[in-house]
Amino acid sequence: MKRFYKTVGVVEAETGYSVTLDGKPMRTPNKAQLVVPTHALAAAIAAEWQAQEETVRVPELYLTRLANTAIDRVSALRDDTIATIVAYARTDLLCHRVDSPLELAEKQRLVWQPLLDWLARAYDAPLTVTTAIFPAGQPGDSIEALRAAVTRLDTLRLTVLAEATGLTGSLVLGLALIDGKLTPDAAFDAAALEETYQMERWGEDAEAAARRAHMRIELHAAARFARLLEPEGRPA
Repeated sequence: MKRFYKTVGVVEAETGYSVTLDGKPMRTPNKAQLVVPTHALAAAIAAEWQAQEETVRVPELYLTRLANTAIDRVSALRDDTIATIVAYARTDLLCHRVDSPLELAEKQRLVWQPLLDWLARAYDAPLTVTTAIFPAGQPGDSIEALRAAVTRLDTLRLTVLAEATGLTGSLVLGLALIDGKLTPDAAFDAAALEETYQMERWGEDAEAAARRAHMRIELHAAARFARLLEPEGRPA
């Protein structure tokens, strides 16, 4: 769409900080005022809009989209969002390994197993690994520990976790990303491990390359959003 504003700003709001366009508070698609808890996050959202030229490239407003999703959707569907996230633990990408070729199996073990070990320590939630076609039954105590951890997140962090988990197909990777255990590039590499292995042998088509590039960008945006929620608002 054509750029319809001249100036972008950040103002203090009752519950945080609001982005303004030509002095008017920005609103979400559902007409709620877009308010976030840190000045750093509001400034980063404002920078997205300031960077637009004659045409507003809506798909590139990554931080804005996450904020809108949190305010309009996740806040209203919190229980559903939690259930969707936790369901990934039952079929988590990192728990499903190959037994051949041996080179790929070893790559999965070296990259994925340390993350599962971290999850077991950090969340008291060990998960079962399988090479079978069907998902492994996961320990009920682990699922409930993960559910409790996800439930403790505020709406904005829950939104980021839902984004990262959906992108990677792994709650383990989603938690590792928002906890700072993994960089966005490391999370991408872990999520795309098998695809990358196949690509290195058979090549990559343009559609796959574009999809992978977009996923990497979105993981960077999710991680940045999470960091900017911290009280000190460290910029990414």
